[in-house]
Amino acid sequence: MTDKQDDPLENARDLGPPELVETLDELLRGAGGATSRVSTEKLSGSRVHRLRVDVDHHARSFIVKRFSRAHIAQRNQMVATRWLPAAGLADSVPALLGVAAERNGRRVWHIYEDLGDCMLACRDAGKDRRRIFRSDPERIESAVALIARIHALFAGHPLLAECRLYGDDFGSQFFVSAVNDAIRCLVALLARKDEGASAWTDLLCRLLAKMHELRRQQAERVNAVERFGGPETLLHGDLWPINVMVSADGGTRQARLIDWDHVGVGSVTYDLSTFLTHFPREDRQWILDLYLRCMSAFGIRFDPDTDWNLLFDTAEQSRLAVAIAWEALSALDHPADWAYEELALVEQWFELLEPILPVAAVTEVRL
Repeated sequence: MTDKQDDPLENARDLGPPELVETLDELLRGAGGATSRVSTEKLSGSRVHRLRVDVDHHARSFIVKRFSRAHIAQRNQMVATRWLPAAGLADSVPALLGVAAERNGRRVWHIYEDLGDCMLACRDAGKDRRRIFRSDPERIESAVALIARIHALFAGHPLLAECRLYGDDFGSQFFVSAVNDAIRCLVALLARKDEGASAWTDLLCRLLAKMHELRRQQAERVNAVERFGGPETLLHGDLWPINVMVSADGGTRQARLIDWDHVGVGSVTYDLSTFLTHFPREDRQWILDLYLRCMSAFGIRFDPDTDWNLLFDTAEQSRLAVAIAWEALSALDHPADWAYEELALVEQWFELLEPILPVAAVTEVRL
């Protein structure tokens, strides 16, 4: 793109509607000085961009993220401006500097401070759903300390009621509702008599049998979460290493979490299962032990007989059951092969499930 000196925000106009440009203009005017140049860099598909701005020969940068669903934008805004600050955790996320929305309310843009290129995950060593990332232990320690701090300070917090209302409910009944939703959707697909659904009958029957097997296990799994999963707390909900930033300003490491699109309330094991599964197997036990020590420092301790693999597996199975429900709904709305192929992919993910922690270190999952 060519920068226009008479309109330094020209490049930003490609990111969104006039409402976004006006918000950016107000933000830059509030910073003082004359803006001479604005450039953009795509970071994640078409949704996230880095905006570099020259103001009086000093460079500044911002992150602009587009939300296609207004309620997801609202969740992220409440995390940054209400929920975390209420627990003394405002420093756990990038500062939200501005919000813009289309007049019809369909899409919303957030403008955040730019933390730089400091993702915890530095290398992707796989191509399947369970991608493995590696990072140095000191950065992991900073990330784990922050995760534990959020979990501990929000345990029993009165705002959890509001977090559950505007976010997701990952409590002990999440497994039950996920499996039941998947069963209903699969039964509806099998009831269809069109040629497309008939060609995928075997797949649907296998998935339905898997869901019925999980339904038979629900009492034991729910009891385990309620007994051993710890207090309900605020959960990030999508705790991949790529959503953890660890910067080193002045030699001091500071971790922060980004992309709270799936924020919710429930057992810490929901977040931990996502976080641990994306690290090499040989690192998972010491990462969990570090987390437990951090929680203990806040006065929250877990039963030494906890079957962590069972709790983690319950979270994983719940997520896959939700995926079945959504893909089955998509197949009901769009009865084409591609919709059923997505269900076949979920079946492959089930086949790839394995205990997150080495079985020699913990009690093996047996149901």
